[in-house]
Amino acid sequence: MKHRIVVLGAGYAGAFAAGNLARRLSPADVEITVVNAVPDFVERMRLHQLAIGQNLGFRKLADVFAGTGVRLRLARVTGIDPVRRTVAVTGDDGDGELAYDTLLYALGSAAAHHGVPGVAEYAFDVAGRSSALRLRERLAGLGAGGTVLVVGEGLTGIETATEFAESRPDLSVALAARGELGAWLSPKARRHLHQAFDRLGITVHEHTGIEAVEPTRAIAAGGRSIPADVTVWSAGFAVHPLAAGSGLEVAETGQIVVDRTMRSVSHPNVYAAGDCAYAIGENGRPLPMSCASAGFTNMQATAAIIARLTGGEVPTTGLKYYGNHISLGRRDAIFQMVDGEVRSKSWYLGGRIAARLKSGVLKGAGWGVAHPTFGMPKRQRRLAGAPDRAGVRVSA
Repeated sequence: MKHRIVVLGAGYAGAFAAGNLARRLSPADVEITVVNAVPDFVERMRLHQLAIGQNLGFRKLADVFAGTGVRLRLARVTGIDPVRRTVAVTGDDGDGELAYDTLLYALGSAAAHHGVPGVAEYAFDVAGRSSALRLRERLAGLGAGGTVLVVGEGLTGIETATEFAESRPDLSVALAARGELGAWLSPKARRHLHQAFDRLGITVHEHTGIEAVEPTRAIAAGGRSIPADVTVWSAGFAVHPLAAGSGLEVAETGQIVVDRTMRSVSHPNVYAAGDCAYAIGENGRPLPMSCASAGFTNMQATAAIIARLTGGEVPTTGLKYYGNHISLGRRDAIFQMVDGEVRSKSWYLGGRIAARLKSGVLKGAGWGVAHPTFGMPKRQRRLAGAPDRAGVRVSA
């Protein structure tokens, strides 16, 4: 019987991981199944562009995995039984159950509401395609002079505010920041950021925590009202409670606690990658939820799975950040280098060159997902104990 690998989620982490496993493990020994709720690969890093009305081409996952040997199951995961090693799913073809020998959990994250009243009812976000399309429809119907408030001064908030202001100069765009805008950047990069906001006409409300969202305004601390025909919530991410409810050991964030190889500390047949993994970086702190973390963790998880299945030594891949790359519309960006403690260095790159670099990163990530087994070796690795063509058992 083949070793059954089930990958939950086909975002940046899951799609890359499935392709990597298919590229490096022999189909004679393994069966790889990817479970995803939607039929397309969603470029999450570009959803703010989708929301403002730009046309993005979506790649069908069936086309992505065609010819790779990876099976695609379009369904939503409703439960995991790590004792029986099964995953419960529901989709257009009804409810079902998938058995696994190795599970890679890569279901990502959603917008974190932080319990703020009115966010669920009245705010929009760009954390998923369906929510970005809902925001797109609302913005399309917003006339000149309409007010948009972006809540959150992180990378998503900055990219969303600048993209909206550049694409829709007829709107009044503002950003609410709990602290200082770009406080983590080097002085020169911070100055570049503020100049970009000034150039685009974005109003910044610094040291402003939003305590409630209403249909046409947001309420800040102290009762101050900020007009907002549309409130876009980008104040962090949260994971689904599925992992915690399944009995896997999780952190306070709900992320799966993993060891250095992205293996669950409570269930050795389960690995996690992307936003749902509580992984400790080389600086001793948890990796932030980000696309970069998805890359680090999926490479480590797949390397560990392959090594353990084929009897090899488990390698460790780097878990170190080198910089933050922030789009400021289509023609401007900031690339900020950081040190081992993720503190900004004095050097940064800004302007059109940085924008072209960011565009290249996005295109490269999309191309990589669209070609998941690019460079597939002619001879893939057999599992330890599997017979070779001569009938001899493979020992390593």
